[in-house]
Amino acid sequence: MDRNVSSFTVCFQPPFWVGISERWTADGYEAARVVFGPEPSDAQIYQWLGVEWHKLRFSPAAPGERARVRPENPKRVRREARKTLESSGAGTRAQQALAREREQAGERLRRERRQRRLQSEEERFRLRQQKKREKKRGR
Repeated sequence: MDRNVSSFTVCFQPPFWVGISERWTADGYEAARVVFGPEPSDAQIYQWLGVEWHKLRFSPAAPGERARVRPENPKRVRREARKTLESSGAGTRAQQALAREREQAGERLRRERRQRRLQSEEERFRLRQQKKREKKRGR
């Protein structure tokens, strides 16, 4: 039986502190981002996870298989955890997923804006035609 796996990383992306959530589901890899603003304390993060976690909007699932986790040497695990904390943020996969979500949101906004513009142009054209007909009838 395969389980869903998730992780939550808090990092500093100037000028704000940001939390990046990554999760593997049966559908694939998903990521979400939340901006905290000033540096949050551990208590604030735990409180946020308890209250706001379910409201996160994850990116669409990217197909792929989760890497299998195998037991490792505890010293190596500590060393890698320290390197992760020293590194500059979450993995590129999360950044790609968030960028993909931003692109999709932008595409949706462009479509909606274009639709509104076309509707207003049609309305203006219809009004001009109506005025032209009324002038021709002598009104």
